[in-house]
Amino acid sequence: MRKGYKEMTYTKRIELETLLKAGYSVIEAARMLNVCEKTVYNELHRGKYTHTKSDLTTQTRYSAQIAQEKRDYNVSARGTIPKVLKDKKLAKAIEEKIVDKGYSPEAAIETMVRSGEMDKYEESVCVKTVYNSIDKGFFTKITNKDLPVKRNKNKKDYKKIHRIKKACAGTSIEDRPEDILEREEFGHMEMDSVIGKREKGSTLLTIIERKTRNIIVKKQPDKTSKSVVETLDELERELGDVFYKLFKTITVDNGTEFADCAGIERSCVYPGRKRTKVYYCHPYASCERGSNENGNRMIRRKIPKGTSINGYSKEEIQQIEDWVNEYPRRMFGYRSSKDLYKEEMKYLI
Repeated sequence: MRKGYKEMTYTKRIELETLLKAGYSVIEAARMLNVCEKTVYNELHRGKYTHTKSDLTTQTRYSAQIAQEKRDYNVSARGTIPKVLKDKKLAKAIEEKIVDKGYSPEAAIETMVRSGEMDKYEESVCVKTVYNSIDKGFFTKITNKDLPVKRNKNKKDYKKIHRIKKACAGTSIEDRPEDILEREEFGHMEMDSVIGKREKGSTLLTIIERKTRNIIVKKQPDKTSKSVVETLDELERELGDVFYKLFKTITVDNGTEFADCAGIERSCVYPGRKRTKVYYCHPYASCERGSNENGNRMIRRKIPKGTSINGYSKEEIQQIEDWVNEYPRRMFGYRSSKDLYKEEMKYLI
């Protein structure tokens, strides 16, 4: 490929077709697409076709689909045909996993391999091939914008932990038993809030189990300590005696919604009894609730920042919770948190 040359993707071709239909000139279209004018002229030649109008007169137009098909044919004629172009059914199946189910390319491929679905197709591809194919525009429905944030393989330099300058609402994480950090015992939780558009209204309370990463997502009318306590009361009544085995501890930040430590810890079913133990993180130390942060990040794929939560029904929130819990996770050999959670719950019931 020539130095400095960047090939047009299918998405760019669609944008070009839209701009031309809107009456933009070649020069204007090239500037808006950030390509040179010659590239646009080449595209016009590649995708030109004769369009017949309603009055039976003809006009030469540009079609992104025709241009893409010619480009795919030219690629195959070079000798090495990309696997996703060889097997259209395989490409479609991968697109459905990524676009419809919200899977990452890695989760999509590993799920297909482990379930045996990959055996149905003439070709088989690896994760790297899928990423490269997306970058080169071989897929018709997927661009890099459709992908989750790519994993940063570089080691992070964690910020220095800020020590608490005032007494927290309850027990500090410094006094939490060290074995909880190992994630070997089931039943230790992290809890946080997810807010939507900056307006008065609904928020989400997210509670994630540290060992299995299974998450509970509850919609609340507001971000107050009263709502948090009421949500936990509801869960305690719903789960019964299982609650006390499942919620052995809860680790939270120092947000105002978690200020009522006594209300969070006390049982609403058995007066005078504690239902859990709460530990408070250091300020500006989100790494102390890493599972919670990652779980919230997955929820943001479905409810982006700045989106109002008021319009989401409880049923829709439940669907998002199910999606997160059923997502294939590399850390568990591409089993889901839901599968591991079910296995652990057998020993509690």
